[in-house]
Amino acid sequence: MNYEETASMLKIIADSSRLEILDLLSCEELCGCDLLEHFEFSQPTLSHHMKILVDSGFVTKRKDGNKVMYKLNHEMLNGVSDRVQLTNAAHADCACKTMKKGVC
Repeated sequence: MNYEETASMLKIIADSSRLEILDLLSCEELCGCDLLEHFEFSQPTLSHHMKILVDSGFVTKRKDGNKVMYKLNHEMLNGVSDRVQLTNAAHADCACKTMKKGVC
């Protein structure tokens, strides 16, 4: 994951409602109706947030009868978390390894 991809993913989860949705889904798969009950916003607003989370890969969805079930994609979230952790420590691919030093 490069810097642009990481920044795009961070922008998606920078929204407080989407971050809370991810937190709720971290425990278990949930129905959209349960998520809607938790929040004080409209169904179209929830649909908007869920579309962004599903399209980005943070969340998966499946139909269960007339319900839509949502599940956190732990691998995706862990990948973003790992990338952020790498920016906090020297590593083999660190930008500091290719930076020109001593030119000023």
